[in-house]
Amino acid sequence: ILHVYKDYAPVVGGIENHIRWLAEGFQARGHRVDVLVTNTARRTRRETIAGVDVTKCARQVNVSSAPVALSMPWHLHRLGRNADVVHLHAPYPPGELAQLLVQAGRRTVITYHSDIIKQATLLRFYAPFLRRILARADRILVSNPPYIQSSSFLRPIAQATPEKVQVVHFGIHVERFAAPQPPAAVEQLRSQIGGEALALFVGRLRYYKGVEVFLQALARTPRITGVIVGSGALEAELRALAGRLGLGERAHFAGSVPDDRLPLYYQAADMFVLPSIHRSESLGIVLLEAMASGLPLISTELGTGTSYVNRHEQTGLVVPPGDADALAGAMTALAADPELRRRYGEAAQHRARTEFDVETMVRNVEAVYQ
Repeated sequence: ILHVYKDYAPVVGGIENHIRWLAEGFQARGHRVDVLVTNTARRTRRETIAGVDVTKCARQVNVSSAPVALSMPWHLHRLGRNADVVHLHAPYPPGELAQLLVQAGRRTVITYHSDIIKQATLLRFYAPFLRRILARADRILVSNPPYIQSSSFLRPIAQATPEKVQVVHFGIHVERFAAPQPPAAVEQLRSQIGGEALALFVGRLRYYKGVEVFLQALARTPRITGVIVGSGALEAELRALAGRLGLGERAHFAGSVPDDRLPLYYQAADMFVLPSIHRSESLGIVLLEAMASGLPLISTELGTGTSYVNRHEQTGLVVPPGDADALAGAMTALAADPELRRRYGEAAQHRARTEFDVETMVRNVEAVYQ
């Protein structure tokens, strides 16, 4: 099995973590697994990470957030000529173009993580090639059914050949987040942050995350403190907005939190908020982490997995994107009702355990390969 994408550990991100859990899961099940990505430097490196052989091609340039490694087609041919499955993770145009060029492996599987939304110029050039690689793929995996219907690239394929496009739920290590954290540590963190009720956001501070809407909602909910875990290009702008809104200590920017402390933040919170505003948010791995932690969820209706993972009035509440009043109303409803939070949180954790565990994901992908 050969996985192809732009980044791998120790780079941290939703797709990067997904690939790592697949690679390590298949390695543990006795399969030979390689990963082909780009290096963050201008030299090629080969290393073994948790038993998985990883080739990181020398990176020459970045084009619309996509790192380009001119040697990737050669490495894809070298690593993929004996592969049973070449597994592409889209969108990563250089990886898909390389597979179109060399046609490595006996079978091609594509996990379609999301459409290209923001880079309209890139998409105009790339769309014909994307349609071609999707047509050539043996199977296309998608994390949730709504995304198939809302994607102009996936919907025609699913209508013409339904068996080709398959839903395989993404998975996480549920027990890592479900295992109770030390009560004293949880209480200490809550005391450090302050506030009556804590609403948690976790993620990169990017354009589609809608954190500005979260801040605007906090301005309407004086009893709630927002905890923002993550960093990114918009951090300074968001901090300035929090200042203009007069949020003071009710907007707690925690920055990037070490991975081993992340479960502590989830368990210190009263609710989890994912206020995304664009379809670039195809699922939200952080929703799965919050579910595993037993938190009630608030997410937005984007026609993607955000309202598929979070079932309205079962595991949490779903509100329209970009609507600060609706988000504030949902946050207020959860803050005012501990029993409702408990009920949604228990249902969310049960759903995470039964449908979104990493072992289930690996078994389901293995069934696709076979």
